[in-house]
Amino acid sequence: MQKPANPPDLPSTPARAVIGLLLMLVATTSLSQFFRASTNVIAPELIRDLSLTPEMLGFANACFFLALLAVQIPVGILFDRIGARLTVGILAVLAIAGTLLHAVVETGSGLAAARFLLGLGHGGSFMASIFLVSRWYPRQRWTTVLSWVWAGSMLGIAAAGTPLAIAATYLGWRQSFLVLTVVSILVALLFVAIVRDSPPGASAAPREPERLVAALGGFLAILRLPGLGRVLALQSVAYAVLTTMLGLWAGTYLHDVHGFTAIERGHALIAMAMGQVLGLLVIGPLDRLLDTRKWVAVGGATATLAVLTVLAIWPALPSHFAVALLVLLAAVSAYGPVVVSHARTFYPEALAGRGLSTANMAQLLGCGLMPIVTGLIPGLFPAGPNGYAVDAYRWIFAAIAASLLLGLLGYLRSRDVPPSQGTQVAGTHDRAATRSGKQNN
Repeated sequence: MQKPANPPDLPSTPARAVIGLLLMLVATTSLSQFFRASTNVIAPELIRDLSLTPEMLGFANACFFLALLAVQIPVGILFDRIGARLTVGILAVLAIAGTLLHAVVETGSGLAAARFLLGLGHGGSFMASIFLVSRWYPRQRWTTVLSWVWAGSMLGIAAAGTPLAIAATYLGWRQSFLVLTVVSILVALLFVAIVRDSPPGASAAPREPERLVAALGGFLAILRLPGLGRVLALQSVAYAVLTTMLGLWAGTYLHDVHGFTAIERGHALIAMAMGQVLGLLVIGPLDRLLDTRKWVAVGGATATLAVLTVLAIWPALPSHFAVALLVLLAAVSAYGPVVVSHARTFYPEALAGRGLSTANMAQLLGCGLMPIVTGLIPGLFPAGPNGYAVDAYRWIFAAIAASLLLGLLGYLRSRDVPPSQGTQVAGTHDRAATRSGKQNN
């Protein structure tokens, strides 16, 4: 079978096509980010209007990530068979339905169902960015370009801050989600119209007929790749820390412990998003500059662990320090693209979709479990004057920190794959996966 060529570098690809691709990747990942974080600013209003318990709030928030996890296997197969463009377009129908349902829910179970649909609908958004960037760019630039896209996706986090708070205050959160339904429809149509799975002029890898058993066997080939599990140990918790803080606890913490209003929480969320953008733009190129992926990720994880430890020890610190620490947390936890690029070097082009799905499932398992586990903590303490108790947040932050520490300890045993060696290592894994694939067939 003809081996696909390395993706062309940026100068050989028409600027119009590159700009269109990047804009649509930013648009679709921004929407996904918005819905991940949308419960944060309006959480007190959701608790009031839907009579939510802390366990139900944590479960409903986790449903988004559990749905992302559930859809990864079919999405990985579809990416390899029909490409990212059509897969994302098909899933968008579910995202639109979930947005509409979110606007009309009356109960906690309805909210959970809406967020599950939203998770299914956005199940290919971030995978598409990794899949397409690895098709359009050479290996040495993956982390940098992913950092651009994910920095742009912080527009969604920013929109889930003050803009959503203002809209919820003056329009109501239900009407706000009706507007978002229209936005979701427009983004889906533009994505299908503009995005292409390969750069102009590039020859697509031939897609041979594949039985379902062989397609599923591709996942076993990925799991047998030596050393991948150690990288996934950190990937399973790295992003979960950020999404659990941004999407669930940062807003309620600022409301319950520091008495922030919805708009003040929105300002803090925007500041966290800007911290993440700055972190992505600074950390993104470091793997190429320092020629190491592992130690850039270890540095980011260690700094994140330090911030969480301070919050756990001193949750009732002055408000301006609390916000500063949350912003710093968002900035130093921007090492995610480095870990993703590290994992991407392990699986071959022919199994790129399924490799991405496997890594994403590890990541999403953490994103789904962390809100559920931390959602059990507030019920263990008497309520405070504004909401959950200060000690509840102490143990929430401690539990998140402990999860990150365990992932980091596993990752420390991994073998570094510097950008300068990416092609050589990938070639070795290509041959191993090819042999495994033949056995499965």
